[in-house]
Amino acid sequence: MLNLTKQSAKKLAVVAHDLAMTALAIVFVFAVRFDGWLFEERMRQLPKILPFFVAYAGAVYWFFQLYRSKWRFASLPDLSNIVRAVTVLTLTLLVVDYVLVAQNLYGYYFFGKITIVLYWLVQIALLGGPRLAYRYFKYSRSKHQAARGSSLPALLLGRAVDIEIVIRAMESGAMGKMRPAGVLSPRPDDLGQSIRGVPVLGLLSQIETIATDASERGEPFRRIVATPSALAPEAEPDKWLAHTRKLAIPISRLDTLGEGMRGNELAPLEIEDLLVRPSVKIDRARLEGFLKGKRVIVTGGGGSIGSEICLRCAAFGAVELLVVENSEPALFHVTEALAAQDLPMRVTGALADVRDEARLGPLFKAFAPDIVIHAAALKHVPYLEADWGEGIKTNIFGSVVAIEAAIAAGAGIFVMISTDKAIEPVSMLGATKRFAEMYAQARDAEFANGNRGTRLVAVRFGNVLGSVGSVVPKFKAQIERGGPVTVTSPEMIRYFMTIREACDLVLTSASHAPEHEAQDERAAVYVLKMGQPLKIMDLAERMIRLAGYEPGVDIEIAVTGVRPGERLNEILFAKDEPMAETGLDGVMAAKPIFAGRERMQGWLDELERALAAQDRLGAEAVLEAAIPDFSRRRPGLPQVAPAQPSSPRAAASQP
Repeated sequence: MLNLTKQSAKKLAVVAHDLAMTALAIVFVFAVRFDGWLFEERMRQLPKILPFFVAYAGAVYWFFQLYRSKWRFASLPDLSNIVRAVTVLTLTLLVVDYVLVAQNLYGYYFFGKITIVLYWLVQIALLGGPRLAYRYFKYSRSKHQAARGSSLPALLLGRAVDIEIVIRAMESGAMGKMRPAGVLSPRPDDLGQSIRGVPVLGLLSQIETIATDASERGEPFRRIVATPSALAPEAEPDKWLAHTRKLAIPISRLDTLGEGMRGNELAPLEIEDLLVRPSVKIDRARLEGFLKGKRVIVTGGGGSIGSEICLRCAAFGAVELLVVENSEPALFHVTEALAAQDLPMRVTGALADVRDEARLGPLFKAFAPDIVIHAAALKHVPYLEADWGEGIKTNIFGSVVAIEAAIAAGAGIFVMISTDKAIEPVSMLGATKRFAEMYAQARDAEFANGNRGTRLVAVRFGNVLGSVGSVVPKFKAQIERGGPVTVTSPEMIRYFMTIREACDLVLTSASHAPEHEAQDERAAVYVLKMGQPLKIMDLAERMIRLAGYEPGVDIEIAVTGVRPGERLNEILFAKDEPMAETGLDGVMAAKPIFAGRERMQGWLDELERALAAQDRLGAEAVLEAAIPDFSRRRPGLPQVAPAQPSSPRAAASQP
């Protein structure tokens, strides 16, 4: 509350300054333009006019967003807004003076053309000048502090256009105590130049030599900051990163770049940032418009995916968040991380298991969510092959409980996190997630054809880099121990996406689904365009090289064999899934294929009986009946005659 009050006071001070400058500008131009009785007459009339003009000016300044940015970040866009606002005021004076005042009140021009032109120049100077002066003051003070040695010298990596923005951010104090001490560029054309007084010391490939020389001179770099252009494929980040292993200097990356570094993030550079294709760019404005003011529930909110979704909801303006988690340590961790963001969003944590219908239903209904994101699941293939019953309880029955609780609570959109292993499944993980997809699609069909209600969709992930249990953290740990790095098969191929991409895909899908209510356009499953899949063997070799070692020489790679429930290649859509247009860059979708709700309920009843009897074969028979592809997972396995999945049009009426 104290911070909010202080911020409001600063904004009010800026508004008061601008209004005072508006009144001063009028008086000043009269004093310059007129003298004698002409000046005295205008000053006598001015108190009748000035209050109305100042109030009007305040509304114009607000309309042109003069108070959305801080003075310490004053820039050309801010000056442009000032020019536009003052131009509107000037044109207003011109119209009023020549159309109303001269003809109807005084019989002469109160301002006159020369005075109005002079006003335009003076008003721009009085509004823009203090802003630029304040920015220069902050810049000079930060430079002075840096000169006194209170800042950490940073080596900046990237092209000149990116580096200039970072240097300006450091000068303004937006990047803490770091100061620019040198630049390395991927372009030979930049050599010998300086950017805002900071010299370009060499190329990215020379990072080890240049950093070592600086340390020997007694002027070591304390931070390395990589801009997006230093991580682009043409900059060959693999090579320069490998040279930094011996430097022991923290390396940070910038996700995005903008004026004054507002809204950008500085984070440690991880190996996974360099493993795959360039990240898919998300439509931030779309997500901000969709999530602003929304109430969101995230089940499994303490997991690696769920916790990042919670953080993204906060970043995009959700007003209230309920984190549902059955692990107390995980719930504590995510709620503390959200509290540290100091964002204007109310966060509530709830210890609950998605299997518990009596707990989840009232919890959802009391919160009354706009959006429910169902991330709670069991996801590790080997565990679910061994503990098959737990997979069915959580991934199927837990999803059913969450779906019904969301519908009963009146949620507008329900998004279920699924997996590419749900397509033509060969594992219990894939089969349970596909069954949950089908149930969601069956319920969604009941709200089709204009029957407004909860929209239910699924989002299929590939392998998420850096998530708990994924291959990248496993390989990193094995490399740190000196190897060997274990790969199940040299032919194993997977799609990869980052945690940030995965979570933004979830939110983008949630924003897209309500726009397509007609049954013929109704998307059921969303998938990120992840480019070409990657061989796990190639991934292991690249990670070893990025760590500064040579595969097979410094670090061995051991082939351990394919595990139960695994397959060599993952796919994104089933052969018979009809595609749906999304109109979103980087996002694909498919229309639903499912059985009717009554048939789904019958299978659920059979699964309950199989669980009660601990009958794995009986449970697998149900899944094979519901998912024809699952019955073909092992050659020679007896086929169970499945019911044909219905089209969306027939789903609601299927017995």
